[in-house]
Parts: sequence; structure tokens; C-alpha cells
Amino acid sequence: MLTASAAIALYICATLFQALQLRKHPNLQLSSLQLIAAPALALHGYTSAHWIFSDAGLDFGLLPMTSAIIFTINLIVLLSSLRKPVHSLFLILFPLAALILALTLLIGSSAPLRETVSLPIGAHIFFSIVAYSLLTIAAFQAIFIALQNWRLRHRHLGSWLQIVPPLQTMEALLFEVLWAGFGLLTLSLITGFLFFEDFFAQHLIHKTVFTLFAWLFYGILLWGRHIKGWRGNTAIQWTLVGFSAMVLGYWGSKFVLEVILR
Repeated sequence: MLTASAAIALYICATLFQALQLRKHPNLQLSSLQLIAAPALALHGYTSAHWIFSDAGLDFGLLPMTSAIIFTINLIVLLSSLRKPVHSLFLILFPLAALILALTLLIGSSAPLRETVSLPIGAHIFFSIVAYSLLTIAAFQAIFIALQNWRLRHRHLGSWLQIVPPLQTMEALLFEVLWAGFGLLTLSLITGFLFFEDFFAQHLIHKTVFTLFAWLFYGILLWGRHIKGWRGNTAIQWTLVGFSAMVLGYWGSKFVLEVILR
């Protein structure tokens, strides 16, 4: 509880610092923000590991796993911000991380615990977490591009164009993340098909079907980008459709199993 509360407080401080800095001047003091975010991430990671690898067993419940995914997302974005202009994503990610930590503290998990998992299943879980994290980053990136397009089209510029990177840079970053996430999602599906024996008995069929749809949508998008040069609204729409299928497959199925059916 102490480490989670400290992480929540630091995430809130980082969000307020970023918002105030951007309000005063669009050129954010990124190093100061990173100094606040780093201990928040360290505490978040420690807390998530403690929730999943508990003394009673392994907890792969909805909220503990979501906390781990949000931690992975923030870690990837923080490391990427050292060399790429992705810090605008923190305006969404830090409050979201604080919210998930608070919900996990308050609600906990009702999922059955596991004593252990095999190495192949552990690899599948790792690939899944990193793939979901990257594709969630891509979805947020697509939302920022959509907002940037809207503001440019309606001439509501203000300081927005100084806060976010140029549109071409945003799109290039989007497809870099999509390619990485698609590759890891492919590995997640391959390891899942190879090492899970009974999808119906383990309530995995719905998750698998929706994940396959997401994989198909992302594959079509990347094919369209490579062959036809898709960009703009087309890229945004396909990215968000794929992300919606992924949300229904993972978080939707877990919510039904752990909340509605219980």
C-alpha cells in the first residue's frame, strides 16, 4: 500500500508539473519531468511485481495485469523520450497509471491464483504484455494525431503545435510502434497456439478470436502503409479498430470472467 500510494503521488506530481510547464512555456523541461517520473515508475514496477508474484501464488487477474501493462507502457515511453519526442503521451499515461494503481489498491483481484507457470507460458505472457503495451501506445499516438489533424483543419492552433511534434514525425513514430507491436503480437499468438492445450477449458477462445481479429486489422494496416502508402485518417481508423478488438479480446474477456460472471 505504501509503495503504491507513493507511486500515485509521484504520478500526480509529474502530471501537474508537466501541465504547469506547458502552460507557461511549450518547451518542457524534460529532464526535470524524467527525474519525477523515474521513481514513480520504480515504485510502480515494484508494486505490480508484488501483486502478481504474491506469497499466495501468481495473480494474473484483471487489475494486477493491467497495472503491469501500464507500467510497461510508461517504461517504454520514458525510455523512448530520451531520444524521441513522445513526452506528450505522458499527459494521458501518468493520470491513467495513478488511476489503475488506485483501483487495484481499492478493489484488488478476484482471479484464481496459480502456483507456477512453465517457461513457454511465461514467454507467452511476456510477449503479450509487451505487445499490448506497444499497441496501446500506438492507439494513444493515433488519438494525438487525430487531434492534431482536427486542430490544423479548423485552425485551432494555439500552443498545441509547439507541444506535440510535427505531424510527419508523429506518423513515423506511430508506424515504428505498430511494426514492433505487431511483431510481438505475432509471437504471442504463436506461443499461445503452441503451448496452450485446451482453449475452451481455460476460457481462452474469446480472447484468441478477438486477438486474431486485432492481428488481422494491424496486418492490413501495415500492408496498406507499405504497398499503398496509407496515412492520415486511414491509419488512425485502422489503428483504433485494431486496438478496440484487442481491448475486447483481453480486457473485455477478463472483465466478463472476473467481474460479471463472479
